[in-house]
Amino acid sequence: MTKNLDNEGLSSIVDNYQLFYVDLWGVIHNGVSLHKEAIKTLKEIKNKNKEYVLLTNAPRPNNAVKKFLEKLGMEEEIREHVFTSGEAALIYLKKNFFYKKFFHIGPPRDFDLFKDFEKNKSEKIEESEYFLCTGLFDEHDEDLVYYKDLLEKNTKKKMICTNPDLIVDRGNIRELCAGSVAMIFEKIGGEVVYFGKPYPEVYNQSIDNKNKKILSIGDNLNTDIKGANLLNYDSLLISNGIHKNEIEEKGIEKVSKSYEAICNYIQSELKW
Repeated sequence: MTKNLDNEGLSSIVDNYQLFYVDLWGVIHNGVSLHKEAIKTLKEIKNKNKEYVLLTNAPRPNNAVKKFLEKLGMEEEIREHVFTSGEAALIYLKKNFFYKKFFHIGPPRDFDLFKDFEKNKSEKIEESEYFLCTGLFDEHDEDLVYYKDLLEKNTKKKMICTNPDLIVDRGNIRELCAGSVAMIFEKIGGEVVYFGKPYPEVYNQSIDNKNKKILSIGDNLNTDIKGANLLNYDSLLISNGIHKNEIEEKGIEKVSKSYEAICNYIQSELKW
């Protein structure tokens, strides 16, 4: 049974945990502005001498996301807790694919992920050795059939996906993410290596988490909550995120079951 924390707040369970993995987009901000109550909660977690990581499926290096958060008005002390799926992918790419030619699928703003090996970027898909997927092209940001047509003759090449999210809400606008392209590639027989939640590597790279009691907080059942389930962490779902309409219509028990995910707690917004 999922316990609702709207009345008691996170403060009612904080002493049960040593480390908190907190999602950024959908929990701490909505892509346009910071959520004040969530920022206050992070400060209270710190005041309790607890650790937290702002673990995000952003397909960009840590520093790029920190700069974005600075523009939103986030204090430096909080920004220092960021760890991204892009950073995890970058460590892997430098180790295994540094000299190989790649074809980038995603918007130009994600360029900073591969600037250290920019010379290996291929403009022609046929000449590439692997695909680096950070998102969708700006001019094809709603049409997944385009990616099926683009990739179906290249399924023998491996895809590195730096954001397993299928969708995200930017303010009130829903957008497709890299995970949607990767899903298309898998459906036509391609192999995808994912970096980010729910896959364990990004959690383990971000901080020393051994032998700690952990709570994972996020708004996405497929990534934040399933990641917690896979690693045997407790989880808190923020219900005003991407599953808001589903939860209002069917209730958390039915919705979480439909995603084959288990939530220990639910809260409409992250609040102390």
